[in-house]
Amino acid sequence: MDQLVPNNMTDIDKSESREERAKRAKWYVVHTYSGHENKVKANIEKMVENRGMVDDIFEVAVPTEEYVDTKGGKKTHKERKLFPGYVLVKMIVNDVSWYLVRNTRGVTGFVGPGSKPIPLTDEEVRALGVQDKQAPSIDLKAGDVIKVTTGPFENFMGTVESVNLEKKKVKVYVSMFGRETLVELDFDQVEKI
Repeated sequence: MDQLVPNNMTDIDKSESREERAKRAKWYVVHTYSGHENKVKANIEKMVENRGMVDDIFEVAVPTEEYVDTKGGKKTHKERKLFPGYVLVKMIVNDVSWYLVRNTRGVTGFVGPGSKPIPLTDEEVRALGVQDKQAPSIDLKAGDVIKVTTGPFENFMGTVESVNLEKKKVKVYVSMFGRETLVELDFDQVEKI
């Protein structure tokens, strides 16, 4: 049977903890069809969950930036992709993880010579703004009152509905136009009052 990837990408001992493996994982760039970045991200995340690949593929990111668009004198906050056609994946490359990511719908290949993925350097990862974010020490629970510190809901007050420690997200009810609206925010977007 032919090997799927070059010889230097071999399976790694699964006896070490997920945290130890995460420290050794590297960021790789995956080329996608333009406009399919978010679909590819969702497909990879779903595949990681369904196939039990949480010990090999740790994070998937589509780098974006916020900007202010002014039309007709009205300013609106918008978001755009920094690198259309590319998705970043933090993973340990082995035969199985390489094959699954490479064969995800919408993926055209890894960035690197031939079929060999080349990891990003630490400097490149920092420049892209996807370095490992240490989850802020957050002590939130349902019912806590918070203030939104960044993003489109900046300076809004809200009530915590639920906290997802794994995804580093919090669902919050904010009052907009006289009614409560549920929004999902990152830990670093809120502060406890």
